[in-house]
Amino acid sequence: MVSRIKRKGIGRLQRSEVIAGYTFITPWIIGMLAFTLIPVIYALVLSFMKWNVFGSPTYIGLANYKKMFTTDPLFWKSLWNTFYMTIFGVPLQLLTALAIASLLNMDVKGLSFYRAIYYIPSIVPLVASAILWLWILSPDFGILNAALRLIGIRGPKWIASAEWSKPSLILMMMWSSGGTMIIYLAGLKGISRQYYEAADIDGATWWAKFVHITLPLLTPTLFFTAVMGVIFTMQIFTQAYVMTQGGPLDSTMFYVYHLFNNAFAFYKMGYASALAWVLLIIILILTIIQFTMSRYWVYYEAGGERR
Repeated sequence: MVSRIKRKGIGRLQRSEVIAGYTFITPWIIGMLAFTLIPVIYALVLSFMKWNVFGSPTYIGLANYKKMFTTDPLFWKSLWNTFYMTIFGVPLQLLTALAIASLLNMDVKGLSFYRAIYYIPSIVPLVASAILWLWILSPDFGILNAALRLIGIRGPKWIASAEWSKPSLILMMMWSSGGTMIIYLAGLKGISRQYYEAADIDGATWWAKFVHITLPLLTPTLFFTAVMGVIFTMQIFTQAYVMTQGGPLDSTMFYVYHLFNNAFAFYKMGYASALAWVLLIIILILTIIQFTMSRYWVYYEAGGERR
């Protein structure tokens, strides 16, 4: 009898905890439905429509998708520009962040100051940093070309050149890699010093320790930053919107900027929705590929094996 009463009491407590839990997450569920799920589904419906915002949507079937792949040259151009930034920009940004984190993981005087200095660029608003880099990369008056002239080098036109516009934006990405640097620094701090002490006893060099200890134990962190870097870079927009407006010669016409123009400049909401869904599918495929490949190179210390 006593045990039955206890079970009833525990059951009431569990029900009250479940009710409290759902009550607390209700605002998030409402926000998720109102601002994410429903708009995404509505965008899918619109992708089969022709709609200029001012009139009523007209069903046109797969015409938007057919136009995208066959008659819109900026679709392929913007897709290539975005892939260029992802293929070259993400690895360079991750390598820069890892190099800085490795240096800041050393026991040197004034370490907190150096960490703050390298982290500050990542918290500068993107629009403000874009305006700053407009001045830095100015072909005639920019500080970068002025510094190059001091050592006898004639700098390129940077963002004013179709050949150098995307490398210029990659340079800007590398400058603002402080957020990723902090993540790597946390990962480095999580590696036990015992591994390095054992390697020192065996006479391992710093490079051997980095390759055989640091990198394997840091692969979960590398994997996380690589996935997030690809997702964010595939949606690059602000730099092109503020600095280049897609030029010169459409060299910075990125996918999301092309989507933005169709939606809010040309009022082709149906076509823009189709572009958005294709981007979602591309990012999903890239993420699945990364997760599939991770089993061959990501090492989880707790399990002692790759997963």
